[in-house]
Amino acid sequence: MHISEGILPAWSLGAGALLSMPGLYIGFKRLTPKKMPETALLTSGFFVASLIHIPIGPTSAHLLLNGLLGIILGPRAMPAIMIALTLQAILFQFGGITTLGVNTFTMGYPALLCYICCHGIIKRRHPLAAPIVGGLCAGLTVLMSGVLTALFLATAGEGFYLAAKLLISAHMPISVVEALITGVVISGLLKIRPEVFEA
Repeated sequence: MHISEGILPAWSLGAGALLSMPGLYIGFKRLTPKKMPETALLTSGFFVASLIHIPIGPTSAHLLLNGLLGIILGPRAMPAIMIALTLQAILFQFGGITTLGVNTFTMGYPALLCYICCHGIIKRRHPLAAPIVGGLCAGLTVLMSGVLTALFLATAGEGFYLAAKLLISAHMPISVVEALITGVVISGLLKIRPEVFEA
């Protein structure tokens, strides 16, 4: 779901960067030294998961795990996603530096929304409700990221409309997979380390 360099117009790149800034500001403020090891671990998980991708025109389909990041890290998901995207752009040329703001926005804000929607339920640690709600939220997070990315692609002109539609279609099955993965992870963490949900 990385948008590559040289596709979006300058105003769209600027809008993505500006929209990302409030979430990054709040996220970095919440990133205390005590929380850094956990954040770094999940950042690396996000980094690795989204390395395996299937090219679709100017973008790609791959696991995101941004819903899971949002559920566990809360506001810290934004800087975690931005750091992972920066490393991917520098080391593997996935996405790009100029599109970093857009890619952070499209993956980071759905993660925050996922946290806001299901954190209260997961904190209650119900063994059935928490994994189900968390999984559903994570699946919807992937779809929301797909829609936001498609909207940004559409700003590049009519030539990218088909790619935008393909992007959303390709991430529908991925959203189901991520819902299942997230539900299983939440269920396991509730048994062995429930304190991780205290974002």
